[in-house]
Amino acid sequence: MRVRPSRSSRPRTRQRPKHSDAVEGLVVAVDRGRYTCHLFDTGATVTAMRARELGRHGVVVGDHVQIVGDVSGRPDTLARIVRIAERNSVLMRTADDEEGGTEGRFERVVVANAEQLVIVNSLQDPPPRTGFIDRCLVAAYDAEIDPLLCLTKGDLAGPEAVLDYYAELDLPYVLCRPDEPLDALVEQLRGRVSVMIGHSGVGKSTLVNRLVPGTDRAVGSVSAVGKGRHTSTSALALRLPNDLGWIIDTPGVRSFGLAHVSADSLLHGFPDLVEASTRCSPNCDHTGAGGDCGLDKLIAEGGADPRRLASFRRLLASKEGAATETSDDDGSA
Repeated sequence: MRVRPSRSSRPRTRQRPKHSDAVEGLVVAVDRGRYTCHLFDTGATVTAMRARELGRHGVVVGDHVQIVGDVSGRPDTLARIVRIAERNSVLMRTADDEEGGTEGRFERVVVANAEQLVIVNSLQDPPPRTGFIDRCLVAAYDAEIDPLLCLTKGDLAGPEAVLDYYAELDLPYVLCRPDEPLDALVEQLRGRVSVMIGHSGVGKSTLVNRLVPGTDRAVGSVSAVGKGRHTSTSALALRLPNDLGWIIDTPGVRSFGLAHVSADSLLHGFPDLVEASTRCSPNCDHTGAGGDCGLDKLIAEGGADPRRLASFRRLLASKEGAATETSDDDGSA
């Protein structure tokens, strides 16, 4: 007679370990299920995996996490991420089926806990793409992140056309030239967590290498048809020298879908127009096509600058078309 052993000698429990010895860190890179983390207390860099108890909760660059296990930072060691702190902001974009390899579209988190979105655009080679800038602005307003326009290759063309296009938005900007220091940009990055985004070939990786010497982010050229090649392949958070702040370099993108952003979320980027939206008819799309939009009434009464409404509707139109457009379809300034 054979006695079948019990399935487990250890009783099941719903109690989870408290991990009172966990240390806090920042996720600075993600690579195939391995997470590179910067520890706030010691400054060490450790490699960690996600604990099973986190379930399907994703971990992205910029996340503040708690880590247990071997946190010495020695080679060939592996720690575990056991908790993810609540995110202060989430920058997202909608990826299409061609990019994701699945049918339809899905939302992709770009970074977490960013405070500023640096929209890098070149003035020449490739020319500025205002449609892409518009969509990045929509994403920044939706995530409640401050936008900053960074214009590169200022030695090849002037910024007047681009700045005039955004004059009514009062959009902060910096102009970068290869032969001049980056003092203006550094001042805007000081004390903040900033994420840099832009087309491939606009000089984003070059900026990162100048801001953080020794980073050696890959730098590529622009092809003859004006399409930049992808030089950065993954997001990477870097600490600026002298602890001035953090920058997150992201891979060059050719599309920035915004199907997840609502018109009301975008409207919050225009506080001078928000109150007038309460006078709109139910289910108003704020485009003015229905003829009964409270925003039009506000402008007619002289309560706001007409250019502000024009800017909002331009961004709204960019949102509606962003899910299918790519950067190659954007108009240039």
